[in-house]
Amino acid sequence: MARLSRSSAPRLLYALCSTASRSPAAFFLGGSFQLRQFSAGNAARAKAEKDPWWKESMERLRNIGISAHIDSGKTTLTERVLYYTGRIHEIHEVRGRDGVGAKMDSMDLEREKGITIQSAATYCTWKDYKINIIDTPGHVDFTIEVERALRVLDGAILVLCSVGGVQSQSITVDRQMRRYDVPRLAFINKLDRMGADPWKVLNQARSKLRHHSAAIQVPIGLEEDFKGLVDLVQLKAYYFHGSSGENVVAEDVPADMEALVAEKRRELIETVSEVDDKLAEAFLGDETISAADLEEAVRRATIAQKFIPVFMGSAFKNKGVQPLLDGVLKYLPCPIEVSNYALDQTKNEDKVELPGSPDGPLVALAFKLEEGRFGQLTYLRIYEGVIRKGDFIVNVNTGKRIKVPRLVRMHSDEMEDIQEAHAGQIVAVFGVDCASGDTFTDGSVKYTMTSMNVPEPVMSLAVQPVSKDSGGQFSKALNRFQKEDPTFRVGLDPESGQTIISGMGELHLDIYVERIRREYKVDASVGKPRVNFRETVTQRADFDYLHKKQSGGQGQYGRVIGYIEPLPAGSSTKFEFENMLVGQAIPSNFVPAIEKGFKEAANSGALIGHPVENLRVVLTDGAAHAVDSSELAFKLASIYAFRQCYATSRPVILEPVMLVELKVPTEFQGAVAGDINKRKGVIVGNDQEGDDSVITAHVPLNNMFGYSTALRSMTQGKGEFTMEYKEHSSVSHDVQTQLINAYKGNKAAE
Repeated sequence: MARLSRSSAPRLLYALCSTASRSPAAFFLGGSFQLRQFSAGNAARAKAEKDPWWKESMERLRNIGISAHIDSGKTTLTERVLYYTGRIHEIHEVRGRDGVGAKMDSMDLEREKGITIQSAATYCTWKDYKINIIDTPGHVDFTIEVERALRVLDGAILVLCSVGGVQSQSITVDRQMRRYDVPRLAFINKLDRMGADPWKVLNQARSKLRHHSAAIQVPIGLEEDFKGLVDLVQLKAYYFHGSSGENVVAEDVPADMEALVAEKRRELIETVSEVDDKLAEAFLGDETISAADLEEAVRRATIAQKFIPVFMGSAFKNKGVQPLLDGVLKYLPCPIEVSNYALDQTKNEDKVELPGSPDGPLVALAFKLEEGRFGQLTYLRIYEGVIRKGDFIVNVNTGKRIKVPRLVRMHSDEMEDIQEAHAGQIVAVFGVDCASGDTFTDGSVKYTMTSMNVPEPVMSLAVQPVSKDSGGQFSKALNRFQKEDPTFRVGLDPESGQTIISGMGELHLDIYVERIRREYKVDASVGKPRVNFRETVTQRADFDYLHKKQSGGQGQYGRVIGYIEPLPAGSSTKFEFENMLVGQAIPSNFVPAIEKGFKEAANSGALIGHPVENLRVVLTDGAAHAVDSSELAFKLASIYAFRQCYATSRPVILEPVMLVELKVPTEFQGAVAGDINKRKGVIVGNDQEGDDSVITAHVPLNNMFGYSTALRSMTQGKGEFTMEYKEHSSVSHDVQTQLINAYKGNKAAE
């Protein structure tokens, strides 16, 4: 390659820039990767040669979520953000008189308009930075959906109401963010309301949420006198003029507020220096701390999740939103400052850290699916590498190799076609058939972003559409939800012919029934919840069964001899068949039929008709007839043999036991613990966390129906609980008798 002379370099740059303007794919981010002026001397040129091409565009990217307690003003805030960043051109209120409703509002589960409004990622530009605002769901029975949305975020804004303060849902959302290590800012909203007290809310966040936080701003006036904000880092007062607060005017700090501002700035510096050594040195050495030093220290501490800066404002009154956007750019991390881990499927799910550079192999996560006008729209967060339109990508979960037919970037409900996208970005692809949570790579690595181990469902409901003619929509809804959520299963009850949905708990299934009603306009009637019991054997039992049938022509003849016994504890399989035949008493081609017969028989035990688990069947001997023996004869022989010896193997019923974690204010601890004992639960842990008691217990799922309502009434709505499957364990003798009698009664009634 010919060496470039200095005079030809600008010409080359000019050529590059002009190609970028002609084709949006020539540079990433639709040509927004602007080449800085290289005329700033050799230092700039050396830096540009040293940094990889993607570094600047990555540093100018933010993926954030906005989450809050219900009615804290999350939607109103998002509406203002979209307005100020030029994404929308007029503001509509959530309960506005114009009947339009807010852009991001999916209150009536998508405002009757098709799903794209509740777009999973809305993209906007603020001061040459790209911001993806990701829809963060509330707690949907702690399903996989929430986990994925939080996996995709690099940072978040936690909105608090200045009147309501820290409410129950704020605690839940904050706990989830902490679990997924999401750095966050807090925004105290509604300072224009009667009774607004941001300092009370800040203290609540410190005590209830255990936030190490301090205010970055001080409000100028409160309630109806709320005029603007003082920035404690820059020491400037900001006022918001114009019909929609779009003109931000910076002035000096009002003289009557100087003492308060100095005190609050000192508090901010003290709080940050507790967790940042560099600032602590300057603070202890009594040096004057410049705005730039303080800003850097706040950024370091926020990204390390040791500090949470608190912003203030009133989204409804259009005050404080622009400084909050500046805060997102200044203090929240860009994609390369966050460590993301993948699980290597070739090495038994070992953790692998992804550097997040576009130079590596492609790794992308499908975190949300949507039924669009043109079929399934899949949202991808790219963690590493580059994805191009027309590329072949591999779905690690299914092993399928697929072509990317169309790549788009979402603007709330419009789409913009792009040619390629790189690590850190969020894009959507059309026409790729996958489930949510699937990981895509370029085929060179076998990484998944989420664990492939999906927990088994623990609860089932029978559902059927009320009117017969809505069956098509009903099955469409069930198919879509199964794709979106791997913990949600659909099956048919072979006896009653009803559709059975299974999931992780009562609330989980209730939410899906409600979504079928709202999104697909299908009313479904719901049967009684059913717990997925299992049966097992507790001692060895021998069988010796001869199946003989003579009915003219070829008869049936098969004899099986052997024993059944429980599998040893901790074995990985639930059913094991062992052939210990010696010689040719039974021809080897009949052995698979015998195994099939035992497997079929174990699908419904004799006690309550549920599957039998932890069972080992050993075949030791048997007899066959030269003419009359057939596969069917041996299959039937093994089914009857199993039924014959099952009663003598002392079978027991196993029920799902849940690990329940409760968080209740200490004054209700006694009532809650008593109620758990009444539900035959075993309390295994009781910790104190601030004013709350955290109780851990193992409770049979069968006794947990309607628990959310019971807990709310016991704790005045302040208690919350999470429940996850722990194991199946045997029921007590009286419960077993009760279950068997109920099963026999139902059988007789049928």
